[in-house]
Amino acid sequence: MDKVYDSLMNTISVIPKSREVICQDNPIEKSRVIIDNAAIKSAAVAGTLALPPGPLGMLTIIPDLIAIWKIQNQMVVDIAATFDREATLTREQLIYCLFKHSAGQIVRDIAVRTGERIIIKSMSTHLTKAMMRRVGVKVIHRTTGRSLARWMPVIGAVGIGAYAYRDTAEVGKNCIALFANNLTIESS
Repeated sequence: MDKVYDSLMNTISVIPKSREVICQDNPIEKSRVIIDNAAIKSAAVAGTLALPPGPLGMLTIIPDLIAIWKIQNQMVVDIAATFDREATLTREQLIYCLFKHSAGQIVRDIAVRTGERIIIKSMSTHLTKAMMRRVGVKVIHRTTGRSLARWMPVIGAVGIGAYAYRDTAEVGKNCIALFANNLTIESS
């Protein structure tokens, strides 16, 4: 649990530089290309790390999560850049994009939708740490349920790769929904 928590904190603490530029023409289409590329990369990483069977496969769970979170983190930043939001990207926006689909009940207090606007609330470091602990518990429960697939070589790897693809695509959808709307950052 501590390794998952530390990995989560490292993921949200570092906002990397984007490799993309502002897309004036159609940022949603450009974002979809970024999402597809990141989802394919996530699936390949997860599938490859899930290939070792049995106990050896269980040792790859944490590196798998870390690698996918790094890919997704970069994807969020790249999508923010296509919408010209990289300069104002916050830790709270990153958390919202990364975990809204999988830990929605936990991160629901970060964002409030008011009509066409989405208001993102800033959080203290203490609140962020508490939220990441709760997200970590949720991740461990989800991962434990899928760990049985690591005992089935190839078939399990394909399933885990497919899950990573879908998970990354969901993060991308969260990004588009957030950055394509009128966004307001609220200080606490």
